[in-house]
Amino acid sequence: MYVADSRASTPASASGAVRSSAGRRRAAVAPTVLALGAVSLITDVSSEMVTAVLPLYLVAGLGLSPLGFGLLDGIYNGFSALVRLAGGHLADRGGGRHKWVAGFGYGISAVCKPLLLLAHSLTPIGLILAADRTGKGLRTAPRDALISLSSTPETRGRAFGVHRAMDTAGALLGPLVAFLILRATVDGYDAVFTVSFCVAVIGVLVLVLFVPGGRPAGPVAEGSGTRPTLKAAVGLLRRRELRRITVCALLLGLATVSDSFVYLLLQRRLGVPDRWFALLPLGTAAAFLLLAVPLGRLADRWGRWRVFLAGHGSLLLAYALLLTSWHGTALPYAVLALHGAFYAATDGVLMAAASDGVPEELRSSGLAVVQTGQAMARFACSLGFGAAWTLWGDRTALAATTVALAVCAAFSFTLRPNTLGTTREPAS
Repeated sequence: MYVADSRASTPASASGAVRSSAGRRRAAVAPTVLALGAVSLITDVSSEMVTAVLPLYLVAGLGLSPLGFGLLDGIYNGFSALVRLAGGHLADRGGGRHKWVAGFGYGISAVCKPLLLLAHSLTPIGLILAADRTGKGLRTAPRDALISLSSTPETRGRAFGVHRAMDTAGALLGPLVAFLILRATVDGYDAVFTVSFCVAVIGVLVLVLFVPGGRPAGPVAEGSGTRPTLKAAVGLLRRRELRRITVCALLLGLATVSDSFVYLLLQRRLGVPDRWFALLPLGTAAAFLLLAVPLGRLADRWGRWRVFLAGHGSLLLAYALLLTSWHGTALPYAVLALHGAFYAATDGVLMAAASDGVPEELRSSGLAVVQTGQAMARFACSLGFGAAWTLWGDRTALAATTVALAVCAAFSFTLRPNTLGTTREPAS
């Protein structure tokens, strides 16, 4: 799976000639990462078809208030936090269960898609979205653990970048497919949910057939002999660097407005017709796709935490643009490009940074700890932002969030972990 660094057996006089080619070979992405990327690409086509039309379906179609939508959006993005630790723990305990726990999570999410056809009020929709996010919570940590364990410490940023780029290719295609379905059918929303289910099933099949079932053999011996228990997973927070990463991810998540609210704000500012609303996520996905691999490589070289904080600076600029009185034609492109850059600099980079402080036998559980804090924080942000929008209006709510993000980013900079390098694995 990995090509040995040829410089170890090359005479000093020839080392310069082979340095660049050896570096390229050493940075190759593992087949497991590519297989998981294909699964995520297909699954994201399915999920983003629903995500692209859900805000408009709930607010315009079912007449939910911003507060009601904020509650559902918080469930959609934050409910997975309740099961991420369980998913990580189940994957770690068997040694080779990462694939099957992830597959179970993908299966639950797939089954939820057609159920949306039967739900027409707040309570059943909330239950279905909660079940869908339960599936996401179960699969995310085991999947990211497989990526981490299949990669060298020096190239984890790139590996996560490649996976997130493939994942985002699906996010780019999903809204486009939803847009075409809405334009071509009479009962557009029902057709979107049906096609989404069919695509999700294909993603599950690809996982079962092409992703290795056992724990990947990591290139670096990292184990510490720790028994994978929930107590041991939570005990990882005694590690100073991982604790700081988790606290910073939680604080910044408290001031991260969900994607759906960003798109609704853009629609209100620019008067985007309903039929074009599903295309707004394409801008975010395109920027994410273009920047995920370059920023992953930059994180490996320059420091993962620096890139992570710079990504939140990009999000801060996007909020600031939405608060200005500028109504130029370039506004949506600028906001969506900054929004995509935020994800490219934070999503996979955070997992690569957290992997550096977690032993192999607790990798899935350790990543779940970080993800849980971040997901819970974003759940709270969705509820708070929806309530603020309902009470004081969208501009006041966004202004308060912008100030909160600036404060949290400044605090996170002072609390940043010291392990900004890319090659050192902390002692277990």
